[in-house]
Amino acid sequence: MTSTSPPFQNVVLNSLSASDLKLIQPSLESDALPVRHLIETANKPIKRVYFLEDGLASVIATNRSHRLEVGLIGRDGMTGISVVLGQDTSPNETFIQVAGTGHSIPVQALRTAMDKSRSLERALLAFAHSFLNQTSRTALSNGTATLEERLARWLLLASDQLGSDDVPLTHEFLSLMLGVRRAGVTVALNFLEKRGI
Repeated sequence: MTSTSPPFQNVVLNSLSASDLKLIQPSLESDALPVRHLIETANKPIKRVYFLEDGLASVIATNRSHRLEVGLIGRDGMTGISVVLGQDTSPNETFIQVAGTGHSIPVQALRTAMDKSRSLERALLAFAHSFLNQTSRTALSNGTATLEERLARWLLLASDQLGSDDVPLTHEFLSLMLGVRRAGVTVALNFLEKRGI
């Protein structure tokens, strides 16, 4: 018996029916996604939606003086949640935090495909719902958990998205993700290491 691997590592793409995949596949392009690659700029039109195969993208909320990660997208998801919800822009910025690869599709091509298939629209909305759940849990964690608890939660999310125990990030990135100074990240990492985590 031979085992066949799925055509994509991306969970959303793999969840699509053959007919839905056929609607978007001609417009999908393979992409290398280097660290810091900007996918969405806050309050600017979104041009492409990305389905990550590996790597991580961070969704960052900003104001005049602060930046804080509010969502994490990996191989189980997609960018462009605003597009799926019928909008052209997002109030947040999305960039690649861990280099990887993926597939992207122009926004208009995705919208045309969604207009043709209710099942495609439902599949993408299901991920949007999942992502909104993640962001609400992130907000709850940011408001109620200790720094050590927030770091542990973030490392578990990143590990799950990457499918690996290796999370190749600097203290600088972790400080942005957690909204603290780099020294705070060092203290929190030491706390976890001393407990064998």
